[in-house]
Amino acid sequence: MISSEVLDEIAQGGAQDAGGLPVALLGDFLSVLSSAVMAGTPVSSQQLRVYRALGERAARDGVAMRALLDLYLSSAWRLWRHLPPVAAARTDPDAVVVAGEVMLHAVDDVVAALAEGFQLARRSLVREQESARREFIDDLLGGSANVVGVLQRAAAAGLDLSGPHAVAVVVLEQPVSRDSALVHDLERAVQGAKGDAQPLVATKDERLVIVFAAPDRAAIEHVTDRLKAALSAQRRAQPWQIALSRARVGADGVAAAYREALEAIILAARLGLTAPVIDVVQLLPYHVLLRDRAALADLVETTLGPLRIARGGAGPLLDTLRVYFGSGGNSARTARRLHLSVRAVTYRLGRVRALTGHDPAEQDDRFALQVAVLGAALLGWPAAD
Repeated sequence: MISSEVLDEIAQGGAQDAGGLPVALLGDFLSVLSSAVMAGTPVSSQQLRVYRALGERAARDGVAMRALLDLYLSSAWRLWRHLPPVAAARTDPDAVVVAGEVMLHAVDDVVAALAEGFQLARRSLVREQESARREFIDDLLGGSANVVGVLQRAAAAGLDLSGPHAVAVVVLEQPVSRDSALVHDLERAVQGAKGDAQPLVATKDERLVIVFAAPDRAAIEHVTDRLKAALSAQRRAQPWQIALSRARVGADGVAAAYREALEAIILAARLGLTAPVIDVVQLLPYHVLLRDRAALADLVETTLGPLRIARGGAGPLLDTLRVYFGSGGNSARTARRLHLSVRAVTYRLGRVRALTGHDPAEQDDRFALQVAVLGAALLGWPAAD
């Protein structure tokens, strides 16, 4: 048998070849391999389970698979010349052939067990990391009570929440999964954005969410431009819209910014806003209207309620008013946008005047009607009385 001193020397040499990996990752590989060659038998399944466990340990310790396999293979070739059948090759050449076959078989089995254990552990680690990332994103955007814990995990993710951050929520026609190629496209697009902290790109409720440093307006515009370019270059083009929050500080600030962006999506849908970027700042006047919902609902009902008795209900007349105000009070432009004749638009505006007592063409009446029309859109009136 080979002495323990020689086996230790071989193990140290193999560890150096593998970039200085711990010798402990070899386990008793050299003695097991020597015994298998001497006995002419394969490595037992019980022994292979040990190497499977060593592969798992190496993966969890952050060892690269290439380095791990280098450790074992380097140790194996260093051991070869010290094996008794090889040392006595002149007297029994056939024994060297048998020893080589047994050794290659044994090394193959051990390496396969190592790789299996390593890959299983890596998959488990990926699942754990993905679960931890998902939990962190939920806590960050949802506003966890454990602010200190969120801040620590944010730092590990490259987010320094001591500075102002903004949140962009991207809405697409099709739901987005966390393994979508678009997630990686946007990550590449916003990498290197202004500021030292790296943006966080994730999915939440089948939408894309980007949390990024926003020290000034230029930084916000920089990231927004990058996102617009990446979304416009989609391989499978689909409509998109970005809701952009204001910049806020801290973990609670990010959660508030996320809620702001979600509210902007809802308001944009109600108001029929189709701009590619919906900035929360632009929607502040509508938030002012919504602060007193009871008063707004009273205004809508008092001003527009009589439209219910019109033929076809309030819907067509309400749509006409919305487009009319959006067209700057121009009947011809309104007719083109609604695919109606100018006469039909004039008739509808006349019905509004007759039913409500407010003339859309008169400046004072127009203001009351326009606020009421906006309120109807914000409240979902008349569908949601």
